[in-house]
Amino acid sequence: MRVLITGSTGVVGRDVLRSLAGLGPDLALTAVTRRPTGPGEVAWTLGAQPPPEQVHGRWDVIVHTAASTRWSMSRAEALAANVAPLEAVLGLADERTHLVHLSTAYADGADPAELPAPSAFGRYRNGYEWSKAECERLVRDRHPGPLTVVRPPLIIGSRADGAIGRFTGPYTLMQTLVSGLAAAVVGDPDGYAELAPVDQVAEVVRAAVTGAPPTEARTEVIAGGANCLRLSELLDLVCGTLNEWRAERGIAPITAPPFIPTRRWHRFFLPLAEEHLSEVQLQVVQLLGMFESYTSLGKPFEPTRPVLDPGDTLVRSVRWWADHKPRLAARIPEPWQLVVA
Repeated sequence: MRVLITGSTGVVGRDVLRSLAGLGPDLALTAVTRRPTGPGEVAWTLGAQPPPEQVHGRWDVIVHTAASTRWSMSRAEALAANVAPLEAVLGLADERTHLVHLSTAYADGADPAELPAPSAFGRYRNGYEWSKAECERLVRDRHPGPLTVVRPPLIIGSRADGAIGRFTGPYTLMQTLVSGLAAAVVGDPDGYAELAPVDQVAEVVRAAVTGAPPTEARTEVIAGGANCLRLSELLDLVCGTLNEWRAERGIAPITAPPFIPTRRWHRFFLPLAEEHLSEVQLQVVQLLGMFESYTSLGKPFEPTRPVLDPGDTLVRSVRWWADHKPRLAARIPEPWQLVVA
């Protein structure tokens, strides 16, 4: 079986490549990435360069994990980063190719009335989410063969030990907590925060690759559902785990920041922040604000692949981060100070 995987050095792609590489000699695996880091990986900037010679020919399965997950992308940037690469991948597939496309659990967007602030992308929270929805529409319209769409939410480390190849997304919260830059958490303490272990995402992709191709487009949603954490539980676990790690090293604990309801934040606190905070503090506020609608969902997703122990995996993920970023995890938080004009 001839299998192509894109984005093999990404957060998910790395685990998928490792999982597929262990399937044995019957699987002829080709991995492409913009910046190869291992033997056998092929350099290709999808959507910006013509396909290299190594990707020519017919593919039994294409696993498309390559994507930019940056939330601050403009529409043009998101098209170039995510939609154009998918178009390049579709040019390699035919009616017999099983395309396994990594999307996001947020690809359906949200009711604009429920978003914390008006979005330039309508029902979508940001350019990344909008582009992944565009990709789903494109792949469903144009791919003539078997299709599996895999939808994970925010991704954390593996279930066994919390390991992950790159610290993105939720790990920003850990860094801001220990630095003191997270002066408050904006959102509903009782809101839902969906998390998925990276190894479980890779497991779902591997099952799609090795199983029978679907006769109709299939969507796999990886989420906690009934096991989903509330935002207050997530914050307690992150702060509690960090403080256990710090106590083992004789470092003073951090204090969990207070919650500020979303409406109050946008009506009262954000205008003051824009006037009185430093440029760095304001950038952190804006970054954390992007998490609002992801950590305060009104209801959890309905999974086809349930995450059974998101809390336990989160604890392991926090410890993995602290062990691999000890200087950051050991920081003494610095209190915020207002900028006096």
